[in-house]
Amino acid sequence: MAEPKPEEISHPPMDQLQGLEYCIDSNPSWGEAIALGFQHYILALGTAVMIPSFLVPLMGGTDDDKVRVVQTLLFVEGINTLLQTLFGTRLPTVIGGSYAFMVPIISIIHDTTLLSIEDNHMRFLYTMRAVQGALIVASSIQIILGYSQMWAICTRFFSPLGMIPVIALVGFGLFDRGFPVVGRCIEIGIPMLILFIAFSQYLKNFHTKQLPILERFALIISITVIWAYAHLLTASGAYKHRPELTQLNCRTDKANLISSAPWIKIPYPLQWGAPTFDAGHAFGMMAAVLVSLIESTGSYKAAARLASATPPPAHILSRGIGWQGIGILLDGLFGTLTGSTVSVENVGLLGSTRVGSRRVIQISAGFMIFFSILGKFGALFASIPFTIFAAVYCVLFGIVGVAMFLGLSVPEYYREYTAKALHGPAHTRAVWFNDFLNTIFFSSPTVALIVAVLLDNTLDYKDSARDRGMPWWANFRTFKGDGRSEEFYSLPFNLNRFFPPS
Repeated sequence: MAEPKPEEISHPPMDQLQGLEYCIDSNPSWGEAIALGFQHYILALGTAVMIPSFLVPLMGGTDDDKVRVVQTLLFVEGINTLLQTLFGTRLPTVIGGSYAFMVPIISIIHDTTLLSIEDNHMRFLYTMRAVQGALIVASSIQIILGYSQMWAICTRFFSPLGMIPVIALVGFGLFDRGFPVVGRCIEIGIPMLILFIAFSQYLKNFHTKQLPILERFALIISITVIWAYAHLLTASGAYKHRPELTQLNCRTDKANLISSAPWIKIPYPLQWGAPTFDAGHAFGMMAAVLVSLIESTGSYKAAARLASATPPPAHILSRGIGWQGIGILLDGLFGTLTGSTVSVENVGLLGSTRVGSRRVIQISAGFMIFFSILGKFGALFASIPFTIFAAVYCVLFGIVGVAMFLGLSVPEYYREYTAKALHGPAHTRAVWFNDFLNTIFFSSPTVALIVAVLLDNTLDYKDSARDRGMPWWANFRTFKGDGRSEEFYSLPFNLNRFFPPS
């Protein structure tokens, strides 16, 4: 076998990622850009609906309150995304709601002073105002660190090696909202996961008028098909006698968003009343702002790579953080019930579509603002079951990313299920079968190996040998492929005569 050439063994580091159809400052046709922007808007809906759906009921809010918060969050997300892409880092990043703020917000919700308010609506309003005040004060952290260029000084200590775990965990941090949520409605989640992989990976070479339509629009096509399927199951009464939690995650009519949404409503600052300020609330919120800052720094680095841009200079990162601080200030003024960060799922979609165009993200911001004002239409799309979004989160990060994500997420689902039900998800009359499946899928390395080997050996495996490291690996696949193998691995006492290696 011929010796591989040095350039076949490894990829030299490149300033800009190659292989994208459109980079940060190149644009698809207007029709394609609008469709891609709508796709980013749909993906951003997952977080925009999940956070208020969890927090508003804890505050004593009604479905009407939840709809207003969702509309407000989307409206401010659109504004913040435009500000970031125009004046911040200028990278193609969607600025969305952040789960990093959940801990201090839940702490505010459980403040004894607020819990003592008997009227639910008044408790909701006073809690919202307390959250607003904490966000307004805490936003000063990012504003000061960003515009003073202090964060630029800090980022000079960040090497590529140091940023690898940050960037990886920004994406993998979604693992508890991935397969554990898919498992709440397997009959919708698993088909969505399979369909998205099929369209975006196995059928990506299908072209219509020289456009790779299935690769480029896999998300919106998959969601449309599975959403229609979910609606069919709902209309046929498939969930009529199922538990409440199953209905909430599977039915398309349980969110109560469409009926509660107004036709037209423009969010405005201080719409919930004057914010209230408490030092304890603000101090806890500052920690969330710092977490958001670190998460966004990793996301900016990843977005730059997936948009085929050069790594952002330190002062650009600092400028982006300053504008993100302005975004958190707007969150506090409008009352979005959470702070802002870069939407990592939308960063993943840049790589999945191979389109890193800034214009596409700006169009998605326009959709956020437009549909947040036209409440009924926005609520229609926001009623997509959470399970569908969770399935997408599982498969946005390439072969290695998908294997590692599912290697974390699937066992997490099995652990959560077993802790609640006291038995694994596999629960048939055949105990041996249950034990076999539950043991296999409890293991993160085993799940990762299954996924990685399956994808690695079925996705363009002949044309991507270099990317897979096969030229380097080939010499070591047999005992005699490399002369050093005999030195390292021969059996003692000349036993190789009886057990000759192949």
